[in-house]
Amino acid sequence: MKDTQRQDFSHFDDDGNAIMVDVSKKNETERVATASGRISMSLEAYKLVKDGSMAKGDVLGVARVAGIMAAKKVDSLIPLCHPLAVTKVHIDFSYFDDSRQIGIEATVGITGKTGVEMEALTAVSITALTIYDMCKAVDKAMIISDICLMKKTGGKSGTFVRPE
Repeated sequence: MKDTQRQDFSHFDDDGNAIMVDVSKKNETERVATASGRISMSLEAYKLVKDGSMAKGDVLGVARVAGIMAAKKVDSLIPLCHPLAVTKVHIDFSYFDDSRQIGIEATVGITGKTGVEMEALTAVSITALTIYDMCKAVDKAMIISDICLMKKTGGKSGTFVRPE
């Protein structure tokens, strides 16, 4: 069995077998990633969330905690992700009244040998899914959309900022 990895896809070896990337020789640097997404909902559900009067309780508070927990568990959700000692997770919400959308932004940080893009994207995803779960009794037609990496810093590849 070969111990080399293909340069174009780092999670595969030369024979096409899935591998966990060896980060042992990488330098520890501060790494931060920010991801965002949105959830669209009916006017009734949107008003209940915004007013804090959804029957299940504080929707955004619970969703924030779920997102933070998810960011810390990515290695058990996504194959080949490294377990990371995440040092910060911050989740913010924005209301978009005209479109009845709630914006979600998650920023995750670490000092380590690999990035936290997957942790930020997972935090947004699970936050949105938790909002859906807490509001589905009022609106089953909610749409989760636009989940993407907005920015990442640190590591060998440097800074990435999503073009507008």
